[in-house]
Amino acid sequence: MPETLQLLTYEYVEDMLDRRTPHRAAHLEAVERSRAAGELVIGGAAGDPPATGLLAFRGGPEVAEAFAEADPYVAAGLVVSRTVRPWTVVTPLP
Repeated sequence: MPETLQLLTYEYVEDMLDRRTPHRAAHLEAVERSRAAGELVIGGAAGDPPATGLLAFRGGPEVAEAFAEADPYVAAGLVVSRTVRPWTVVTPLP
């Protein structure tokens, strides 16, 4: 049965790899808190170097928005744009 998640997509600054360093530990702590709370299902960066972040959440769009509002990467100006869209998953992770 398909599950609908909320897909949070970040577009990062061009020099993300260098600029994220002072904020990375706090960002990963936020990721772990959200995962431990059962909200964040999967997440990570796409591109080499990273250009986009993709994070999938259980719950309504407000869950993904709340994560973004509290994310140290967003607060530091490393995210130039973001979107939250429903994602219907038909092939779940094993």
